[in-house]
Order: sequence, then C-alpha cells, then structure tokens
Amino acid sequence: MTEHAAPHAHVVPLAVYFGVFIALLVFTGATTAIAFVDLGRFNVAVALTIAVVKASLVLLYFMHLRYTSRLTLVFVGIAFFWLGTMIGLTMSDIVSRGWFGA
Repeated sequence: MTEHAAPHAHVVPLAVYFGVFIALLVFTGATTAIAFVDLGRFNVAVALTIAVVKASLVLLYFMHLRYTSRLTLVFVGIAFFWLGTMIGLTMSDIVSRGWFGA
C-alpha cells in the first residue's frame, strides 16, 4: 500500500489580500483620472497598461497563480496566447477590409 502525500495548500496572509485590494483601488482611481486627461494617442496605451496590471494582480493573487505549479502557468500562458491569436486575426480582418475594393 502506498502513501499519497497530502495536497500542499499555500496560506496567503490576509495583509497580502488587503494590499492587493488597495492596489486595485488605486489603479481603478488612476484609470478614472487618466480618462479625464488628454494624452493624445497614448490614452489607449496607458489605459490598457493599467488594465493589464490590474488583471495580473487578480490572476496572481485572487486566482492563486502566484503559488501554483509551473504546468498550470504553462496552460494559462497557452490560453492567453490563443486569446491574442484570436484578437490578432480579428484585427487583421478589420484593418484589411478596404484593401480590395468594396
């Protein structure tokens, strides 16, 4: 009879969750503040950068990806690569619609 190891659970301190929550609130405030500032063509880039940082915090801490195995991270990376591929193909279709005369 073989002994199976108990699953290893990582306990995250409550202070980390509160810190991430405060950071998310700060970035949400920054997103709102940037919406009222005219940065020219950089408005979208700044807004998307803030959104990516917020999404990363949610993925790493609230979805526990920071403390998971590398195999899980590989599959999350593959999912984002697939999402990027789908968005890229959609954008290439939208950009090229007027090229062949309509």
